[in-house]
Amino acid sequence: MDILVPERGALVFDTSPCRVPGCVRQPRTRGLCKGHYYTWKDAGRPDIDVFATTASPEGLGRKELTVCIVPGCRHGGARRGLCVRHQGFWERSGEPDRAVWLATVAPVDDPDHPVCALSYCTLWTHGRSPFCTNHRSRWEAVRRPDIDEFIVLCESYGDDRFDFRPFGDRRQLKLEMQYALQCRHDERQIKTPAAVARPVIALAAASEVASLLDWPMPQWIEYFDANHAAQHGQNGQVAFLRYAYRCLEDLHCGGGWEAEFPRDVWELHRLGVEGRKRLRFDGIAQPWLRELAKRFARWRLSIGRSPNQTYIDVRAVTRLSGFLESPSVDVTSLTGVDRATLERYLADLSTDTRALHSRSRDISSLGAFFDAIRRHEWDHSLPAGAAFYPDDFPKPEKRLPRGLAEHVMAQVEQPANLDRWNHPESRLLTVILMRCGLRIGDASKVAFDCVIRDGDRAPYLHYTNRKMKREALVPIDEEVEQAIAEQQQRILRRWPDGSPWLFPAPRMNPDGRKPLTTHSYRGQLRDWLDRCEVRDEHGRPAHLTPHQWRHTFGTRLINRDVPQEVVQVLLDHSSGEMTAHYARLHDTTVRRHWEAARKVNAQGETVTIDPDGPLAEANWAKQRLGRVTQALPNGFCGLPAVKTCPHANACLTCPMFVTTPEFLPQHREHRQQVLQIISAADARGQQRVAEMNQQVLGNLDNIITTLETNSSPEELEAADAG
Repeated sequence: MDILVPERGALVFDTSPCRVPGCVRQPRTRGLCKGHYYTWKDAGRPDIDVFATTASPEGLGRKELTVCIVPGCRHGGARRGLCVRHQGFWERSGEPDRAVWLATVAPVDDPDHPVCALSYCTLWTHGRSPFCTNHRSRWEAVRRPDIDEFIVLCESYGDDRFDFRPFGDRRQLKLEMQYALQCRHDERQIKTPAAVARPVIALAAASEVASLLDWPMPQWIEYFDANHAAQHGQNGQVAFLRYAYRCLEDLHCGGGWEAEFPRDVWELHRLGVEGRKRLRFDGIAQPWLRELAKRFARWRLSIGRSPNQTYIDVRAVTRLSGFLESPSVDVTSLTGVDRATLERYLADLSTDTRALHSRSRDISSLGAFFDAIRRHEWDHSLPAGAAFYPDDFPKPEKRLPRGLAEHVMAQVEQPANLDRWNHPESRLLTVILMRCGLRIGDASKVAFDCVIRDGDRAPYLHYTNRKMKREALVPIDEEVEQAIAEQQQRILRRWPDGSPWLFPAPRMNPDGRKPLTTHSYRGQLRDWLDRCEVRDEHGRPAHLTPHQWRHTFGTRLINRDVPQEVVQVLLDHSSGEMTAHYARLHDTTVRRHWEAARKVNAQGETVTIDPDGPLAEANWAKQRLGRVTQALPNGFCGLPAVKTCPHANACLTCPMFVTTPEFLPQHREHRQQVLQIISAADARGQQRVAEMNQQVLGNLDNIITTLETNSSPEELEAADAG
């Protein structure tokens, strides 16, 4: 067919119709079809919502034509309301008064008369024509084209349509362009309007090729630039040209391993991998190394390694190829890749300007590469010493968790700032990241039905940990559960058939089958932070990444004394090593409070510890040991661990005793008890007991006075609250 209308043909690029109720045509501009858009413009551009609710669903070009005013006659009115036939009757009657004449005309009764061939026209046909009088005149005005094509043109007025008539008798080119449009429809990701496809069709038709594949893609781009004037939307036209060429190339080359393996550039979508990723082996100069790299990549993909990891593996082998090819090395076969050569490679790799993590990944990939060659017996000429060892990896730097400061978190968690998100789904995704500690790649791909309940009806967020390739759960509160339910309702209103994702992509997603990309969310996050004017502790604009919320989530749990094994479950870590990463910050937090607190000994004298002094670490370790070796109700024991105290209850007279303002309530209560003991001893004449406790009373008075005098109001308030 030379004219294809998406709505009535096999191609449908958008499931949402014109916003005028009752109109089923495709929207073009501002949610209106072409006919209603021009009607809206002719009406003076009123409020578009009011217009959409009051406009006639037929729209421009679809309204019923004027019918003959003679009762029962369904011919089109042509002359002062009469059809051609009744106009002749009236003229031959001497042109009497029309109202009087109409009263004398017998009603027409012809229920079997054929109607116009256009589906929306109910008028009778004129003569032997398949159209009514008016549509027959329109058909003649356009020089009587093919009847079927004219019907398509009339019924698609205001709709997108693709005209392939410029191809003439070049059937191959026409079929190729139709195939590209069908592929675009089947992918259900991008809408291709006629305004984008029309210049590409004209461009291909103006060339002398019989197939798009007759020219390589660079030649098509050069031809396009030379023959197509720069205009708005040209990027989309070039993109569609590239897409059409790629679809035909895929069809020509075929898919599957047998077709793709021999090539030096693999298109992974031909192997069933989503997306448009490529693996390039053309950078590996040695044929013997390139063949092994291909076998390694095929094996890695077949056992479930991610395309990104396989890409890293291939890049590592490509870099090794460049090293082996250098004149100073000049290794010409796998036999020359021995341990000595690898040691030289490690020395060369140490001068690489890339990050230490990237260099470690190269060593890891090459280690797996050599191990696979040896294990699968791909090439027996590999020397036995061609391997890497744990000591070969660069020693990584120990990094603290990248949790956000509470000053920044207080700003991003404010309800007023959260309401500044332009889209409610982005607001919900942000809340989930902050309160559940998910990775952004996992959170953006949460399933539509993601809430499950335990036996106590407590809600949990069910998600897939894609890094560990397993399902996981994290508890959520009622607010998050309610927000998820609202998001599900929004999805069903836009996509009545539902979506597999809780966060579908807002654009180029007519079926709701495509999830929100992390790239899209990061862009929205930057804009949101600018609107909220989030500042760091120095007053500068705060820059954060979604993953920092995960670090903040873990750090907060540790600082709230949540057991490390519980944090490990909530973060879905495979081992406690990563969770211990957050525990180090907890120790730092406790130490910071210890250093800031005022400390006094048993005589009420202030104890000072230089946090930057040479004994700071040892002193802190001793204090931590004292906290766990002797539990005292009013302070800590500062006695060295190698000594023992025979008077566990005589700490207030011990020179090793240390206390802080948080124990003020215990000291005050202890003082009242000592006063009671002294009074009772005096009454019984027990002078020795009274003298022993007088020293304790004096020390308590000194401790209380010093702590109350030199402590900050916040410390005293905290002590009173405790």
